[in-house]
Parts: sequence; structure tokens; C-alpha cells
Amino acid sequence: MKVVRAAYAGACYGVQRALDLALKAVEDGGAAYTLGPLIHNPQVVRQLEERGVRAVDGADDVRDGDTVIIRSHGVTPEVKRMAQARNLPLVDATCPHVARAQKAAAQLAEQGRHVVVVGEAGHPEVEGLVAYAREAGAPVSVAAGPDDLPDALEGPVGVVVQTTQTSEALDAVVAALEERGVEPLVKNTVCFATRQRQEAAAALADEVDAIVVIGGRNSSNTTRLADICAAACPRTHHVETPGEIDPAWFEGCDTVGVTAGASTPEEQIDAVTSLLEGL
Repeated sequence: MKVVRAAYAGACYGVQRALDLALKAVEDGGAAYTLGPLIHNPQVVRQLEERGVRAVDGADDVRDGDTVIIRSHGVTPEVKRMAQARNLPLVDATCPHVARAQKAAAQLAEQGRHVVVVGEAGHPEVEGLVAYAREAGAPVSVAAGPDDLPDALEGPVGVVVQTTQTSEALDAVVAALEERGVEPLVKNTVCFATRQRQEAAAALADEVDAIVVIGGRNSSNTTRLADICAAACPRTHHVETPGEIDPAWFEGCDTVGVTAGASTPEEQIDAVTSLLEGL
């Protein structure tokens, strides 16, 4: 069975940057705390904890003098202020693309627009985008798709998008607004690395008999990759570790594809690939 890796797969710049910053914060044996998991990869989060980087719910759970790390998904302005008010050493590991989206949400709000955030309600990145827009004084709506748009939108509208969403999701929401006669100001903040991985996964899924998507089940970008692959290749399997793989999945397969979410480090991809090559 031939194993083919997607042209673009695995940890993106923002994730690798966050990991590097977190490990640097504890390289002298100190303790550091991330406000929520640093990235959406349970195995990596456990490894970080073994190195002294622990995930907590909020700044109140951090001891005085210990370092606070803002995770790659970012936090709300209020959470950042709470950490600063306690004079806690602060390491901002917010992905630069997420920071750009936060700035865009605030700018749209400052222009007096109703801000529509295209993304998953409750996702930490989306919660941050909503908070940045609301702090700037705007009404905010979250829409994963056209059906989530409110019946009425007062005044001019601005649109910003969760960085790991698909461009198709953004286009669908914008098209629905335009059908209502609304001409929104759109800030397309979909991350280029996310788009690369989605396009590469879709292309690979068309060429193989089965495909394995590697990454945390709590990772929205990995789950989205699995959905994209499943649309083209019914034998799509989302796993976090090699131990989850069942050889029976690949009976009759000549080729199997491998892709991975932006929160998946290289060693996890290598472990799954090695197992598949040995089947």
C-alpha cells in the first residue's frame, strides 16, 4: 500500500511559534501557565505539562510571580488586563494571524458597523474576536453559515472571519448578506496556511483510496480537514495517535493519503506514516 502525504500538512508557523515561546518560558526550570490549552492537541498539551507548562482556566489560577502564556487562539482584552493587573510576567503567544483578525474586528467596530464574525460560536478564537468588537462599541453576531445570521441587521455591516474557517463559509455568509441588499465591508482573515492545508487535503482525497487525518478532535481546523476529505473520499479516518488505527480500514486499498491539522507536530505525523507504511 502506497502512503502519500499532502503537499501541506501539520503544524503551522503560529503553532510552532507558540510552542517555542512556551518552552522558552520554562527553560530555566520555572513554572508557566497557559490560559486554556496552548494549542488544540491533547498529546502536545500533556507533553508541555511534563515540561512545566500547565493549562489553567484563568489568571486567578496562576500564582504570583509565575508566568502567564496567552495561547495561540488569543484571549479577550479583559483576560489580558486581569493578568496585567496582577503584574504577572506575560508571554503573548497569540498567533499573528489571530492578532490580525482581532485588530480587524476592532477596526470594523470603531467604524460604527454591526460586526458579523464568521466562525464557530464558543470557540476561543471567536470569543476573542467578539470581545474585541464589543469593546470597541459594536453589536456583534456570530454566524457559522447563512442560517445563523440574525433576521435584522441595523446600520452598516462589517465581516471578519475565524482564521481556520474555509473561504467557502465566508463567501456563503457574504452572499446571504448581499441577497438582503446589505453590502458588507469584508475583512478576509482566513489564514493562508489554513487555506493551503485545506486545498492540499482536498486534492489528495481525490487521488487516494483512503485518507488519514491526524490531529486533536478538539481542533476545529483538523476537524474541518476531515470534513473536506470525507466529501471526496468516504474512507476518511480522523485519528490523534497511531494506536487508534485499525488495519481493516485499508483492506483493498492501493493508496492511502495522510494529512494533518495545523496543531499537529511533525513527530505525530511521522508516527502515523510509519505505521501505515508497515501495513
